[in-house]
Amino acid sequence: MRVAIVTPRFPPDPGGVEQYAAWVARTVRDAGHDVLVVTTGRGRRLVRTSYDGIPVVRLGTWLTLSNTPVNPLWAWQLRRLLRGADVVNAHAPVPGLADLTALVATQPVVLTYHSGSLAKGGVVDPLLRAYERHALPRVFRRCAALVAVSPVSLAHATGRATLIPPGVDGAVFASTGEPRGRTVLYAGRVERTSRWKGLQVLVDALPRLRALVPDVRLEVVGDGDDVETLQKRAAELGVADLVAWHGRVAHHELPAYYRRAGVTVLPSLTESESFGMTLAEALACGCPVVGSDVGGIPFVVRDGVDGRLVPPGDPAALADALAGALTSPMAVEPSRWDWEQRVGPTLSVLEAVWEDVA
Repeated sequence: MRVAIVTPRFPPDPGGVEQYAAWVARTVRDAGHDVLVVTTGRGRRLVRTSYDGIPVVRLGTWLTLSNTPVNPLWAWQLRRLLRGADVVNAHAPVPGLADLTALVATQPVVLTYHSGSLAKGGVVDPLLRAYERHALPRVFRRCAALVAVSPVSLAHATGRATLIPPGVDGAVFASTGEPRGRTVLYAGRVERTSRWKGLQVLVDALPRLRALVPDVRLEVVGDGDDVETLQKRAAELGVADLVAWHGRVAHHELPAYYRRAGVTVLPSLTESESFGMTLAEALACGCPVVGSDVGGIPFVVRDGVDGRLVPPGDPAALADALAGALTSPMAVEPSRWDWEQRVGPTLSVLEAVWEDVA
């Protein structure tokens, strides 16, 4: 079977969609099938690279609207690049590339949809809701099969989707039993367009958290155009000394942060957070977690069992939950999200579509 994986972003770019697409690529390759990854690049020209021995084509990006890369040449390029594939696995929710793939591909398309509604309370919400109401259902109908990464995924609501949550590489993300400090870890993008991740709420929670746990520290792993604004906010609140801004780190370096953290937090605000990959990675490393009770986070975190859930956008509740996690940590189940449990279902979906047209 020859599989083309089409995804808007791909490692070394960080993020849950990127890592999921990479896992699928390795899984298909390791099962003995041929794999080609088609994604976007930062430059304007098409570039051929590789990832872990897998060929990767990075399409040129002429313009980026919000987080959506755009290039009018993609339709022509996709037709040519997909010509040798038997099955296409496209990944969304970033509008554009996956939609175009479903339109131009002559092969059956398996669409993996990673999000609930993209509306986040911004000025583009009417456009996003119109896209989700009118265009996305047509894209779903054109696809031979759908995969939902959590029950919140819009694909799941169709009743056609196979539920295959993301997984964690248990050989990389594992607990070593080392002592944990009084540190809170946030790992993710720090961009104005990613404020729905709720890092600003976490910063606002720091004064109360310091009152509850005087020796607490916050480690922020990730970068973006919102760092300076949040640093100023921390200074205004008198908690700038609590925060270490590490910038972006390679994905394989993240386990070291999870292993020494007292708690990992994901304070997202909307159902765009359809899973919460950082929480699954933290749990695999034995790290307690706190997340917002929104989107797919309750699917990952069992409140009171292996983590704590709080109302989204509530700094006081967030501070109280973090303090509780630091002073009375819960035991977690590291193997619950191991990717090996996803290998069989992933191959089954792709191979079933392939056999239908073979």
